[in-house]
Amino acid sequence: MSLTGIFLILFLFVHLIGNFQLMADDGGESFNLYAKMMTTNPLIKVISYGNYFFIILHAIMGIMLWLQNKSARGSNYAVTTTANTSYSSRNMAWFGIIIFVFIVLHMIAFWGTMHFGTLPLETYGTETDVKNLYVIVQDAFSKLGIVIFYVVCMVVIALHLNHGFQSAFQTLGLNHKKYTPIIKGLGAAYSILIPLGFAIIPVFMFLFRNVN
Repeated sequence: MSLTGIFLILFLFVHLIGNFQLMADDGGESFNLYAKMMTTNPLIKVISYGNYFFIILHAIMGIMLWLQNKSARGSNYAVTTTANTSYSSRNMAWFGIIIFVFIVLHMIAFWGTMHFGTLPLETYGTETDVKNLYVIVQDAFSKLGIVIFYVVCMVVIALHLNHGFQSAFQTLGLNHKKYTPIIKGLGAAYSILIPLGFAIIPVFMFLFRNVN
């Protein structure tokens, strides 16, 4: 659970950097080239499939752990700490379910369209037949309901990360009176900044790249 969590935490950072291409004022060129690289580079494709596997494994492990602890009437995590009395820790399972549903919807709307949908093709310099995924994202984030839903899900991810970041290191036994406060500080900062970065993108596009 901890190892898959750490991998997904790192993935979020990389994914955010790529998604920031959406904010470039170039008609979607930067983002579309990024999307093409993500779907055609052999190494990236292998990592992507590994990421899908880790998401599913993390979800399954989380549900199993939740059911096990619920049956035993224990805490929400196998390792009991004072942090488990927090709001985030008490609701980790529910946050995880919401996030999993969000990921499924996100994959259907964007990943599914990229791979199986019909998209207009663009040419950028020497790059030809580049699928214009930007128009799909732009259309989605021109709808206020979708933007609100996305931002709310980022709040849930922030709460999930706030406890998960610290718990991952704690469960692996990486505790030390000198370094634990630093890990908690980094976890708190990460759980705020990364979801905030993702939330800014749809809000920015709604305000400044709205197609309506």
